[in-house]
Amino acid sequence: MYDYWQTFLNGYIGYFNYLWTSITEPSFYNYFYALIVISLLVFSLEILKPWRENQPKFRKDFWLDFFYMIFNFFLFSLLIYNASSDVVVKAFNDSLANIGISNLVFISLENLPYWLILLIGFALRDFIQWNVHRLLHRVSWLWEFHKLHHSVKEMGFAAHLRYHWMETVVYRTIEYIPLALIGIGLYDFFYIHIFTIMIGHLNHANININYGPLRYIFNSPQMHIWHHAQSLPGNYKTGVNFGITLSIWDYLFKTDYIPYPGQNIELGFDGDEKYPKTFLKQITSGFSKSRK
Repeated sequence: MYDYWQTFLNGYIGYFNYLWTSITEPSFYNYFYALIVISLLVFSLEILKPWRENQPKFRKDFWLDFFYMIFNFFLFSLLIYNASSDVVVKAFNDSLANIGISNLVFISLENLPYWLILLIGFALRDFIQWNVHRLLHRVSWLWEFHKLHHSVKEMGFAAHLRYHWMETVVYRTIEYIPLALIGIGLYDFFYIHIFTIMIGHLNHANININYGPLRYIFNSPQMHIWHHAQSLPGNYKTGVNFGITLSIWDYLFKTDYIPYPGQNIELGFDGDEKYPKTFLKQITSGFSKSRK
């Protein structure tokens, strides 16, 4: 029991030191400043060439969404997630060791070129996230948490990281074993993570991007805005365009839907006018009985 308590404390101390170093010692491999730089670049594009010209530069809930970026990316890990997840991983590995399993790796990628390891890890993780995203829409109790992300009424880059903290728990839990089986585990490669953040910001931004043929591979603002549409045809009642970074999964599994340019469609979900408006009420929502 002492080992688990020590792991918990080390998780707090380790993440606090990491976050403090990230803030006080800027470097090229720095998630904190990478998020700030990417956010400023995409926000500049929104200002210089907006897709919805009548939308305010500082749109509805801009500062709330900006705070969600900091909370979900850093503060949630500092408050509880990093320390508790370290304990869960240790307990899981100890349980495997008790039955004689010391290594989860089923397929080793270590002999492959680094770029190929990155590509495989990125594609596998994105496919897992696409499936988890579908679950968030199809499973009623998960949808209660995911409503927070869909409560956005005016789209902008900061809406990317406006989501309930339970989504972090769900995504990371489901990702863990598949990624561990190929030796990647839960950690993110810096380049993969920065790339997915950039695409996620762009997908939610008030900009018009023409990817040409690459639209069948990468998600875009024109595709993702339909994912946030308040009204969809009956045959798409559980949602469309679930791609996180890649759009290819939606095209392969027939969940793609872009009937026309949708820059002015209404966003949200039925009954969103009753959804909590403040941060504290939003992050504690979703635990009551699911409501249709």
